[in-house]
Amino acid sequence: MAGLLEIETISKRFRGLQALDNVSFTVDEGGVFGVIGANGAGKTTLFNIISGAMKPDSGTVRFAGQVVTGHKPSSLCEAGIGRTFQIARPFPDLTVLETIRVAALCRLRNMRAATARATDIAGRFGLAQKLDRAGRHLNVLERKRLELARAYATGPRLLLLDEVAAGLRPVEVDDLVELIRSIAGENITVLMIEHVLAAVFALAWRVVVLDQGHLIAEGPPLDVAKDAKVIEAYLGAGYAAA
Repeated sequence: MAGLLEIETISKRFRGLQALDNVSFTVDEGGVFGVIGANGAGKTTLFNIISGAMKPDSGTVRFAGQVVTGHKPSSLCEAGIGRTFQIARPFPDLTVLETIRVAALCRLRNMRAATARATDIAGRFGLAQKLDRAGRHLNVLERKRLELARAYATGPRLLLLDEVAAGLRPVEVDDLVELIRSIAGENITVLMIEHVLAAVFALAWRVVVLDQGHLIAEGPPLDVAKDAKVIEAYLGAGYAAA
């Protein structure tokens, strides 16, 4: 049975840098799937290709059984792919309510309904007291929460999370993990890039590991963590040999 998202032999080169090299994996519907790897492994390039921000040099992306390689981000959003970005940059002059409402209008055409949904989402994502605050005045945690709320408001079937836990304190990461777990509980499939491995291990039932554009491991998180190639990629050959 085909998965919700199928990545088939995706490759991408930037001049002399091979960012992705024949990467293939499948994300089944439901649950949380992790993508990990050191800086420069190709993780964000992969997300950019899945979400339509970038076209691969070769390979195919299938979503819900349909080839969507190279489709525009707007059409992929309408199809049910939502994403966050590694650096949360909210619209500086839009309020929290306005930002979430714009995203909600992806599914709703009535402004009153979109406002009500945006208000509800803000409350769920810990932003109920910030509805009238402009994006420029939000702190790091609030920006992270708004970025996640905005992506959620588009009504995704697949939610791509690009390092949403980066820069947060451990207690803030724990709260975010519970929030993501509740989202996955709504039958929204989550594909997450994350350097905070505690968050990945707490959430993901399956993980793929990228190293310099190559997929070097795939499987349950605890099994992947014991893989010699993964240890070498993160810590060096000496640790892998030990």
